[in-house]
Amino acid sequence: MALPRPHRFDVYIAAGGLLGGLLLVGIGLSTRPAADPITLFDGPWPVLVPLVVLAGCELLRRAAPRTALLIGTAGICADVVTQGSLATVLMFTDVIYAAVLYGPLASARRIQWITGLLTVAGTLVPFAVWREPEALLIGVVVGVVAYGPAATGWIVRNHRDAAEAARLRAEQSVLLAEMDRTQAVTAERARMARELHDMVANHLSAIAIHSTAALSIDEPTTSREALGVIRENSVAGLAEMRRLIGILRDGDGEPAAVPTLDGLTALVEGARANGLDVTLDACHDGAVPAPVELAAYRIVQESLTNALKHACPGRVTVSLAERDGSLMVEVSSPYGDRDGPRAPGSGAGLVGMRERAALLGGTFRAGPRGGLWTVHATLPVSEGESE
Repeated sequence: MALPRPHRFDVYIAAGGLLGGLLLVGIGLSTRPAADPITLFDGPWPVLVPLVVLAGCELLRRAAPRTALLIGTAGICADVVTQGSLATVLMFTDVIYAAVLYGPLASARRIQWITGLLTVAGTLVPFAVWREPEALLIGVVVGVVAYGPAATGWIVRNHRDAAEAARLRAEQSVLLAEMDRTQAVTAERARMARELHDMVANHLSAIAIHSTAALSIDEPTTSREALGVIRENSVAGLAEMRRLIGILRDGDGEPAAVPTLDGLTALVEGARANGLDVTLDACHDGAVPAPVELAAYRIVQESLTNALKHACPGRVTVSLAERDGSLMVEVSSPYGDRDGPRAPGSGAGLVGMRERAALLGGTFRAGPRGGLWTVHATLPVSEGESE
């Protein structure tokens, strides 16, 4: 099995350690004299074997840290029976540091425990055998060479992991903020689309129907009446458009005068002026939250617009009643094949009414029932959420 490719920085460390060790051998500097009892191989050349082994371990310090530590431990043991090289010892401390920093978490914990126990043993056992204070220096050397690098690697690893966790949390926060912003933009665009449709569709539908009637009926009186209705609706629609544009330009505020249930009478009168036969039956105590009032007004407005565009001749009934903590809104109009001019529909009105009811936690249904097209919405007045 081929060993992983070493990191470029590790190659620099290995080359620097090897060259430094060769320089120390060249000037005859070693860690122990040749007469030391534990020196089995004296002379400068045996020192080169563990030096080369540790330099090779430095190549694997990041790519294979556990393998490098195992081989490096054998190398440092071989260095003990020679005159020794300071470069070999320094490279071994770096191999321990890298094994804790880059190795698996379980291995990093074990290395700390092992080096700590070796330090304690290196302090107590020689002192117990020789009963000399100088024997304690063996534990100090073991601690500096083994436990010190392991503890340093553990501290650096903890800081690195904490920094990585903070970076991930920051990225998640940015992602959540972007998702919230996208959802807010989408919701605001849907709200403005509903407002634009509800404000203008009624007037444009009346203009389309009366202009078609004026073009198809060659009677001056009828054409003049149609032109009057067209002018009224175009002026009203232009005013609504200006108000909506002002809201978009000036900021995120509500319209200066939010429609309420008190405006249903004027709304019905406008529908009658456009040619609908409308009756209004509104029974409520007036204690209706503003969001519910706005939704009910817009649902009635859109229902009257649909009746103007699609309903057959006949009476249109608008009823509002408050029951069981909810406001019931129902608009019924004649259903069937229609003669005469009609305006095309896109279905956006039904979608908007259904969205308004859903945002308040209510229900909405629309469809033919008993020869009538009925729009029915139930809007809670106690737990309504503003749009």
